Amino acid sequence: MIDLAFPYGKEYLRHSFNENDLAGVLTSAIEEYVPEADEVELVRRAMQAPTGSKRLCELAVGKQNVVIIASDHTRPVPSKVIIPAMLAEIRQGNPNADITILIATGCHRGTTKEELVSKFGQEIVDKERIYVHDCDEREKLVSIGTLPSGGDCEINTIAMQADLLVAEGFIEPHFFAGFSGGRKSVLPGIAGRKTVLANHCAEFIAHENSRTGVMGDNPIHEDMLWAAKKAKLRYIVNVVLNAEKKVIFAVAGDVEQAHKKGTDFLSSLCGARAVPADIVISTNGGYPLDQNVYQAVKGMTAAEATVKEGGVIIMIAAANDGIGGDHFYHQLADEGDIGKTMQAFLARGRNETVPDQWQTQIMLRVLMRARVIFVSQMADELVEQMHMIPARSIEQALETAKWLLGKRDVTITAIPDGVSVVVQK
Repeated sequence: MIDLAFPYGKEYLRHSFNENDLAGVLTSAIEEYVPEADEVELVRRAMQAPTGSKRLCELAVGKQNVVIIASDHTRPVPSKVIIPAMLAEIRQGNPNADITILIATGCHRGTTKEELVSKFGQEIVDKERIYVHDCDEREKLVSIGTLPSGGDCEINTIAMQADLLVAEGFIEPHFFAGFSGGRKSVLPGIAGRKTVLANHCAEFIAHENSRTGVMGDNPIHEDMLWAAKKAKLRYIVNVVLNAEKKVIFAVAGDVEQAHKKGTDFLSSLCGARAVPADIVISTNGGYPLDQNVYQAVKGMTAAEATVKEGGVIIMIAAANDGIGGDHFYHQLADEGDIGKTMQAFLARGRNETVPDQWQTQIMLRVLMRARVIFVSQMADELVEQMHMIPARSIEQALETAKWLLGKRDVTITAIPDGVSVVVQK
């Protein structure tokens, strides 16, 4: 028997598999990688020797209005490690700098006070100026030009008024931007809703290069990088995390060069060859990434890349925060024919995208390949409205999957952390 643990909220679900049933376990070599130092030291070393840039303390000299773009509550960025180091270097360069921490919510809900304290610690929340970006706050948005996609690029005015704009973040495989981090702090992080919609259009989401681990000729990435450069994002500190959400690698410096250094490192570790199977079990890496169905679509795409056509995906995500968006909910729940919904999306132009369409489009793509059993804390009725089959345990999900397939003799591929691997066909 092979015992595996699957992240589920802040805990794990465990299951023992028969060796004959388990076709493969897809994991990232990240878990075997031994970092050269502890988290604080890794960030310090990266900032002392930035890639393609001067040190942050040098960039801060003479800069009065400094803005740090920080991730929101949906990202496991260790801000308690990164932000103090960034604040210290900025004040080393200019002790009197006016610093604002701008929370990059993208189109997510606003980060709460409690979540800010959890993310930064009470001292930073009490002492520093923090502003939570709202993509619909029109008076806080300014157009900075036209994206390569043709969309109007609107960015938060707090960032655009900065003498020095910098960002923190983390790098992981991303299901349509290739990788997270770097340029994503600006778009979608602090962009207006219509800008995000144009970038996430159906045409781009359907593009063959808008996939996990791919940035070359990826139209979504190209828009994002253009926006970051146009917004004059001068410096980033990005980290790579293991399954315990601990820093194992850090980069600092130029938004493009430092980010590439991080993605190159990650690419060398997270590739996993597909092992086609009747049933594929995946997760979203646990809390905070599996708080809702919306985010869990990412983990589903890892399973999508290796499940057999007509097979079954078992997606494990606590989803204690529910669906994750009204638009996403209604796009799935209000129409029983998923093919009809997909065709409606594909018929829309770049500037006709509606909120959450991209996430729904990708989930529909998954559902059109395989049936999905959703192991979560959500009410069964809600799961069914999302065109999925509810389950409360891995054991129940496997029994249901075998029933759906009409056979007991099945092959299973397990992906304990679906957001940490790039499944290569």
